Amino acid sequence: MQSLADTSRATAEDFVLIGYVDLDGVVRGKYATAEKFAAWQKKGGAFCSVVLGWDSRDALYDNGHTGWATGYHDDPIRIVPGEGRMMPGEGRRFHLMEYADGPGAAVCPRRLAGRVVEKAAEMGFAAKAGFEYEFYVFRETPTTALAKGYRNLTPFSPTTGGYSILRTAVEDEFFSGMMALARDLGTPLEAIHPEAGEGAMEFAFTPADAMEAADRAVIYKTFSKAWGQRNGLTLCYMAKPINGLPGCGGHTHLSLWKDGRSAFHDPAAEHGLSETARHYIGGQRKYMAELLALYAPTINAFTRLAPGFWAPTGATWGLDNRTCSLRVIGDSEKSLRVEVRPPAADANPYLVLAAALASGLAGICEKIDPGPPFKGNGYDADLPEALRFPDSLAEAAARLRRSDMAREWFGDAFVEHFARSREAEVAAQRATVSDWELHRYFEMI
Repeated sequence: MQSLADTSRATAEDFVLIGYVDLDGVVRGKYATAEKFAAWQKKGGAFCSVVLGWDSRDALYDNGHTGWATGYHDDPIRIVPGEGRMMPGEGRRFHLMEYADGPGAAVCPRRLAGRVVEKAAEMGFAAKAGFEYEFYVFRETPTTALAKGYRNLTPFSPTTGGYSILRTAVEDEFFSGMMALARDLGTPLEAIHPEAGEGAMEFAFTPADAMEAADRAVIYKTFSKAWGQRNGLTLCYMAKPINGLPGCGGHTHLSLWKDGRSAFHDPAAEHGLSETARHYIGGQRKYMAELLALYAPTINAFTRLAPGFWAPTGATWGLDNRTCSLRVIGDSEKSLRVEVRPPAADANPYLVLAAALASGLAGICEKIDPGPPFKGNGYDADLPEALRFPDSLAEAAARLRRSDMAREWFGDAFVEHFARSREAEVAAQRATVSDWELHRYFEMI
């Protein structure tokens, strides 16, 4: 039998890969001829609206935008301006697309983030961001992991080794490959290292303008998984894939700038924080629980938000305090920023950016005081109900739907659509018999 490698292949110039980022952060798209792509760049195109009504496993859910009643119509799309990214392998280019003006744009994650960034600009601010991700690496393929029922998987490293130089030296091919991939994709990494946990890893992107930062996060996460699979590995960005070990955060660093200077930095103020910074933190803190579904969008994400596992359980803020939801770090104009720690690695970067930035901007508009920074163990904070996190995706979706702030900043169409998508996720889980239930009830009950 002839192998795929032996067949005639299209040249890099023949086709372009285009991708849309859905609500779950899954990049969906297709190859298009160079001629068709050029036409879409010039005049726009159309893409099936089913990607606005699919869950992450291609199951349809009821929503107000697309469905059988509409025939799953096409919506107008546009190519995100720019040169795109050079894909590893054959050297073809990858370009992001987004839904163009119209109903699709109202529920498109990238368009939502763009509208919030535009609102920041109207207020005189430029937003900069840097995403960082924790993930687990397994010496498995998706096929072998499925065959094992996702149990007893072989981790990349046999024991834990957070920040281990031994690990980086022994596994140089892995780390060199990840760094080279980031370079080739134009998604530069600032750091990468082993984390605590068997096979646990973490990387951080170099900060960039907010939308570019989110684009980099989406693109690198997707192609790093592909690179892993091509090398017999599975890179897992689930919020918590292993019982008893810390989960995977998608921490997001944000700062605001005005006229080329940090809007957060005031060396004469307490802690070096300007009034703008304090109000920004105040807004993020006030609205965090209402927007948690955007930071923790899966059933699994709520297993990560537990005391003692490096993930917060309520809306707190502190100075270089990793037990708090908002960690203020940096001691200079250039470095001062707010790290938003609730997001999981499985969250959509555009929705994380939209939630974190919009809540901060709302705080500036409303002049919300954040209160004093929390000192000590943030898990011990005595918080009012409004600042405590929902303890399930169902509750988080309900909180989002009731949020006046979310409706004001994101629009009714998006809030309803996203809440329905999370309710569909909850319904799918509730209809499934889990391993935990079988182990607990099968014999004795």
